[in-house]
Amino acid sequence: GSHDTMTYCLDKNSAVSGNESKLVKLLNKCIPCIVHPIIMKWSTTQVLTVTEQLEAGVRYLDFRVAHKANDPSMDLYFVHMVYTTVTVQDILWEVLRWLEAHPQEVVIVACRNFDGLNKRLHCHLIAHIKEIFQCKLCPRNVSMRSFIFSFFIDVQISISMTPRGTRSGTNAVLGSLYTPQRSVLMCHFLIFVSEKFFVAGINLTENLRYILVHPFGSLKKMTHQSIPFLKIWIKQQYPGPKKECINIIAGDFIGNDDFVKDVIELNRKI
Repeated sequence: GSHDTMTYCLDKNSAVSGNESKLVKLLNKCIPCIVHPIIMKWSTTQVLTVTEQLEAGVRYLDFRVAHKANDPSMDLYFVHMVYTTVTVQDILWEVLRWLEAHPQEVVIVACRNFDGLNKRLHCHLIAHIKEIFQCKLCPRNVSMRSFIFSFFIDVQISISMTPRGTRSGTNAVLGSLYTPQRSVLMCHFLIFVSEKFFVAGINLTENLRYILVHPFGSLKKMTHQSIPFLKIWIKQQYPGPKKECINIIAGDFIGNDDFVKDVIELNRKI
């Protein structure tokens, strides 16, 4: 899986999301020439397009859907601090084209956040999904077809990085990533429960303090430094239906190193 799938096309001229803190919005308003480039560096989690991600082996897409504030149209975009250049509708068509070219494949799409969406816009989104995918949507009474659309996630657990670790199975990677100098970071293990699918999001999250201390850093640099430790953790996992097993692993910058290969290799343990 890819975490924050659509951040490869964030709009450099976009306003900051209405859900961001007042401080971030104020700084961006006062000194946009300095703050906005920094926001872009720490908001981008992917560099491959959605088609390239699918070609690389990704089968779980993390869509953060949003409606721009004060936008009179019903256009929906994706968001991660700022909005994307492309609309949700365009990307859904792109995913459909890939599915039609690969009829034996299954893609799981998680739509979340819904920033700025009211009931009318929510219905608008659902109508687009039904119109575009039609029979490729997985019916409720069928376990799996060529497409699965996950709309609501029942459970979300976020575990902050601490010196001790907080969950069996994550202690090793948490301990490896933790240092007193980097204690401001958080390593999120997001467990999404939807039917029998469990998703572990192994993405590092910075806070404002860390960004201010590292003005020339970026999420990409931070992630690359941690890849060796994340690879070790991935190879220790087991897929399957048991509570301690992991079915889907979603990461940042999935085109780098052997992330996709390492996750797929876990299937050999079944």
